Amino acid sequence: MASVLLWRVLPLLALLASFLFFFYVQNSSKLSHKECSLLPHQSYWITSKRIVTPQGVISGAVEIRGGKIASIVKEEDGRGNSKVGHIVDYGEAVVMPGLIDVHAHLDDPGRAEWEGFPSGTKAAAAGGITTLVDMPLNNFPSTVSQETLKLKIEAAEERIYVDIGFWGGLVPENAFNSSILEGLLNAGVLGLKSFMCPSGINDFPMTNASHIKEGLSILAKYRRPLLVHAEIQQESESHLELKDGSHDPRSYSTYLQTRPPSWEEAAIRELVTLTKETRTGGLAEGAQLHIVHLSDSSSSLDLIKEAKSSGDSITVETCPHYLAFSAEEIQDGDTRFKCSPPIRDAANNKKLWKALLEGHIDMLSSDHSPTLPELKMLDDGNFLKAWGGISSLQFVLPVTWSYGRKYGITLEQLALWWSERPAKFAGQELKGAIAVGNHADIVIWEPDVEFELNDDYPVYLKHPSISAYMGTKLSGRVSATFVRGNLVYKEGKHAPAACGVPILAK
Repeated sequence: MASVLLWRVLPLLALLASFLFFFYVQNSSKLSHKECSLLPHQSYWITSKRIVTPQGVISGAVEIRGGKIASIVKEEDGRGNSKVGHIVDYGEAVVMPGLIDVHAHLDDPGRAEWEGFPSGTKAAAAGGITTLVDMPLNNFPSTVSQETLKLKIEAAEERIYVDIGFWGGLVPENAFNSSILEGLLNAGVLGLKSFMCPSGINDFPMTNASHIKEGLSILAKYRRPLLVHAEIQQESESHLELKDGSHDPRSYSTYLQTRPPSWEEAAIRELVTLTKETRTGGLAEGAQLHIVHLSDSSSSLDLIKEAKSSGDSITVETCPHYLAFSAEEIQDGDTRFKCSPPIRDAANNKKLWKALLEGHIDMLSSDHSPTLPELKMLDDGNFLKAWGGISSLQFVLPVTWSYGRKYGITLEQLALWWSERPAKFAGQELKGAIAVGNHADIVIWEPDVEFELNDDYPVYLKHPSISAYMGTKLSGRVSATFVRGNLVYKEGKHAPAACGVPILAK
């Protein structure tokens, strides 16, 4: 009788044990506020003489409660003395909406040795970036289906210090398969990305106009953007023949000749024939085409301006490296500066700044594209064989500020280019501005503090040596970064745990 009773009880005990184990695992994975933030308070005030809001720069206080901005009080208002609770006073430091970088390659999963979510998001936090949107390539496998997106989301869990969204890939294999594309979009990618030239990644082949047209028609239903690497190789301007030895592969001018502005112009000329359908009443109304990392400030930009004036839904970004550097400065063999499209001459640089200031370029992004030092070929210095990409994630705020000061850029412009417009572009209504109800994503930085990017400076990128910014002197030191109210970075220290949130479109 006892043995029969035991056999009846054992399954119940096993079920109870399984439930207790599941309950333990579920609750142990929920990180506490103490682990997620260097500040023990969940309700507090941030005060400063310079708070950048959509209404301008104010002196006052921002109330944070439950990860969101609860109120904003100007110093001259009578309520200025009514603040109750913990106060963090930043004095003359700038309090600005956290940066949103819509173009970064973190290479996770599959190539985390190039960067990876932990080091990449630590670098982002140290640079005042509170939200990243990760590109669908350089990780392996590339993010071109619902299944491959799931791999990326799993790789990000409890390994990201800032919030991260994801772009999906538009490639020939899925462009004409609406079920795959819709599955990818339904699974939460914020939009799609394609290349009009070889990407350098085997499982991310280039697309043509017919693929892009199909992508836009699908995206129109979701009202999400298509981002395009706009370069088309011209037959008359193919890669230089080096057999006669007349072109030195260590010379930057050699590389520059292999990717002339006409490549960008040819691609954009083709794209603007498609963006006509994004106008009101068009077959792709609701879709948006976005040109990534514009380098050519002449004919390519003119085509974009004309399309915008005609009512096409088209936007464009450029990157700090095109605004900071010029071809004339790049030394032979210094492959840290190789990227595609390439950094062009000083005259082009000035025209890019003019276009940005006049509003023809909509926003900025890092195009952080790291790799292994050996693939950058720093010792060999061969520009034609080295991996193309600028490693920059931690430095984009001080770089933009340092090189933009001579053009008289303002704090409000910085917030527009790096926060407000990227938030709108990526569909993040609760980000991009210090406004009541928004996520408390905030960067604290000191515009007048200078520092040198040398071996003594704390850099959180996995491979600092490949960054073109190492060795430069910059202004605008980031001192603290808040993500959803959590103080994730302060004066060279990160929060104990990675509590960033994966962002999925709904």
